[in-house]
Amino acid sequence: MSESPWDEMAQALLELERALRELGFWAAAPPAADRMSSAAPFCIDTLSFEEWLQWILIPRLGGIAARRERLSAGASIMPMGEQSFAHLGRRQQPLLVVLAQIDQLSHKLL
Repeated sequence: MSESPWDEMAQALLELERALRELGFWAAAPPAADRMSSAAPFCIDTLSFEEWLQWILIPRLGGIAARRERLSAGASIMPMGEQSFAHLGRRQQPLLVVLAQIDQLSHKLL
C-alpha cells in the first residue's frame, strides 16, 4: 500500500530536518517573534533561509500534513535553496534533493 501525500510530506520534512542538523544549521532556540513575522518571501529580510525552513516551513507544512489539509498553492522552494546553499558546494545536494521532493509533494496537496 502506498503512502498518502500527507504521509510522504511528513517524511520529507523529517528528512529536511535531518539534513539541516547534519550540516549544523539546526538551532536550539527560535529567533525573536518579530523576526518571524516578516511579510517578505521566505522572511528574507529578517531570517536566514535555514531559519525560515526550521521555524516557518517545517512547522506549517507539518501541521498541514498532520491535519490532512490541502494547500492553496504549490511550493517552489528549491530555487531559493540552490541560491542559499550554493556556498556548500556538493554538500548541498541532500538539502536540494529534499527541497525538490517537498516542492513536488506540495503539488499533490493542492
